[in-house]
Amino acid sequence: MTVSRASAVWEGGLKNGTGTFNSGSGAFGGAYSFATRFEGAKGATPEELIAAAHASCFSMALSADLEKAGTPPTRIETRASCTLETVNGKPTVSRMELDVRGKVKGIDQAAFQKAADNTKENCPVSRALKGNVAFALTARLE
Repeated sequence: MTVSRASAVWEGGLKNGTGTFNSGSGAFGGAYSFATRFEGAKGATPEELIAAAHASCFSMALSADLEKAGTPPTRIETRASCTLETVNGKPTVSRMELDVRGKVKGIDQAAFQKAADNTKENCPVSRALKGNVAFALTARLE
């Protein structure tokens, strides 16, 4: 079993406060605020971290699925967009859009799409979000 950790500190009130986060490994961290999260100001957001987690998990899982099928990829690139919107008066993560591009010898677009669709249903982060967040997937073989 693997346990990953992160920490965050928020100081002050909601609109005038500031926060920082750090990964347990020390590989990344940053600052965030009300303005970065809700007003488009430059800086990090919690949803950006969810998108990064989903993109990295999806890329790794799709690579594993393709390798198991006998067609290991040369490259998988996934871009994730995590939508935060107001639902019933509350900020809600409502949608995750994945745009994946792959370089894989020996398969066609249909096979790549099938593998990507399977990965969308089965990667660990997808499974964690399933039932709570709508997913959209675009998969392109390069």
